[in-house]
Parts: sequence; C-alpha cells; structure tokens
Amino acid sequence: MVKAGRAAATWRAYREVSKVGSPGLRARLRAVPRMLRAAVKGDYPGLTKGKIAMLGMAVAYIVSPIDVVPDFLLGIGVVDDFGVFLWLATALLGESGQFVEWERSPRATVK
Repeated sequence: MVKAGRAAATWRAYREVSKVGSPGLRARLRAVPRMLRAAVKGDYPGLTKGKIAMLGMAVAYIVSPIDVVPDFLLGIGVVDDFGVFLWLATALLGESGQFVEWERSPRATVK
C-alpha cells in the first residue's frame, strides 16, 4: 500500500511538471538552491524549517551507509533507499514549483 502511495505521488508530480503553464522540470531544478537560500534567510514562507529538516534527513538517509534494510539483501535492500529517493524527488519538485510560482507573483520579495 505504501508503494502504491509513493507511485501515485510520483505520477502526480510528473503530471504537475507536464501541465501547460506550470514551471517545467528544468525551472524547478534550477530553483531548488534559490528556494533553500530564501527559506533559510526567512524570505520564503512556503518552506518551513521542519520541511527543510525532513529534506535534509532524507538526503542523509540516502547517502548513509546505515539503513533500515541492508543494501546487501539483493532485491529488497535498495527498495527503502529508492522509496526515500522518490519521496525526496517528489517533495522537491512540488516545493520548487510552488516557489517558482511565488517568485513570479508580484508580492514576492526575494533579496
């Protein structure tokens, strides 16, 4: 059931990126560093410190040699890392799309 939820979230992110008028994949990926900088400085209210912490923990889990399911268990050892990667990619694409829309709005004040 969890895998189906991740797959559905990934599909929704793909459809959002592909939608006409929505920021494309390249614009979203290029916006990630700006979004993180603006959020840390407090300029962008859409990305809270809790969300930044969750994104950081996901990156740490992916690169960490310590896993819930060891990678040497072929077939299932990589699944947990891939699930976390899918969540991270989906979250970053969604958040960066909202950030690009926020930047385009006349009220945005990015310094």
